[in-house]
Amino acid sequence: MTSIFVSYSHKDEQFREELEVHLAMLKREGSIDVWHDRRIVAGSQIDSTIDVELEKSDIVLLLISPDFLASSYCFDVEVQRAMQLRDQGKCEVIPVILRPCDWQSANAPFSKLLAVPKDGMPVSKWPDKDDAFLDIVKQLRKALEALEAFLVKNTSKSPRRVTSRNILFPSNVPHIDIPRSSNLRLAKTFNDVDKDRFLDEAMKYVKRFFEQSLLELKERNEGIDTRFIPIDHNAFGCVIYRDGKTVAKCGIRLNTGRYFGKGISYTNDESAPENTMQESLSLNYDEQSLFLVPMGMGYGGVQRTAKLSFNGASEYLWELLISPLQRS
Repeated sequence: MTSIFVSYSHKDEQFREELEVHLAMLKREGSIDVWHDRRIVAGSQIDSTIDVELEKSDIVLLLISPDFLASSYCFDVEVQRAMQLRDQGKCEVIPVILRPCDWQSANAPFSKLLAVPKDGMPVSKWPDKDDAFLDIVKQLRKALEALEAFLVKNTSKSPRRVTSRNILFPSNVPHIDIPRSSNLRLAKTFNDVDKDRFLDEAMKYVKRFFEQSLLELKERNEGIDTRFIPIDHNAFGCVIYRDGKTVAKCGIRLNTGRYFGKGISYTNDESAPENTMQESLSLNYDEQSLFLVPMGMGYGGVQRTAKLSFNGASEYLWELLISPLQRS
């Protein structure tokens, strides 16, 4: 069984929990044992226990975000030691990019390593986070296969690393060998306040996304002009012109339940009327998070089962606006 150490900022705990859900099959197969600091037993010396678990790990997952880079303990202690162990051939280090940040800086010792998900695209920027976590799991499986092949090839030689079975624990470290699951996550509940706040934040994000995208579209393309139209707190409109002629327009509104269910509606009218729509994103949730689900009437064939993040929802609605322009 491969020992995996997860280094992360507690501000990214929800990402870590979601990643563990996606690692369930690898755990069921007996392929991995995942350790993170939430598995520390009460009464243990925190720093010493973390040191021991890091030293005996086969793979270290660095869950990278702005908070991770800002954490002195994550960056200056865990990352530095993980890279030392990697340089000594004692473990593999895999950067997992959770949120946009300056992780490719020359000062980051992991900047030259192949990061996951695919192309180092942050998990938070994927339209559906489940797709991002699935990609991470697939890459991890490849790493496990490569590690196993290496160990089989070098079985008759000196061991690649000290394993958890023969590691010598410092006498001053109280290592507790009590079988214990890392899956202690319970289902979350979301009340009306949580749902309303989520929709408010989603609308703010979509509004900023469209305003900035229109500015960038105009800057990058000769002959293109744009107009962002603030209507009220819950609605805005957009118009795109080519050589002075209107070629695309839309209105986006946060529905409060008067005409349609609560969610975000899209219409081809830049005045964003309350009583009509061509597409809608409704609020939904599972045991761990809130998300947006498209009705599925728009371009692109996004499935109604898609769980869209703020960015994923914005990209989906933007495609409805920009697609006719791209086809003309």
